[in-house]
Amino acid sequence: MEELKKKSTTIENDKEIVFSKAIKAGKRIYYLDVKKNRKEEMFIAITESKKVVSLDKDDPQVNFEKHKIFLYKEDFEKFMNGLQQAIDFIGHEQGTTSEAHYQPATATEEMPSQSEEIKIDIDF
Repeated sequence: MEELKKKSTTIENDKEIVFSKAIKAGKRIYYLDVKKNRKEEMFIAITESKKVVSLDKDDPQVNFEKHKIFLYKEDFEKFMNGLQQAIDFIGHEQGTTSEAHYQPATATEEMPSQSEEIKIDIDF
């Protein structure tokens, strides 16, 4: 019995969330969860949750499709560079007037409010 409890605790520790941010974007919600694994190494789990309603008129069912990717610290810079290139490409092709790059807030700057909407569409 002790062995089963230890195994359960290990699994729970493998998924420990130390920070979470939900981004509501229309019918989708993006969850950015910073998690720790058993070795205390942190990584980001990005989850897209999309509300899906069945077309059954008599008994419509509401479900949520979830897609998840895991981003590890050794890949952060490459991922951010690729994401920024994709955003810049869309801005260039669609004539977006604002091509501001994200800069992390300094200690004197205020962080963006949760009401600001960020839209990133990642297909799996």
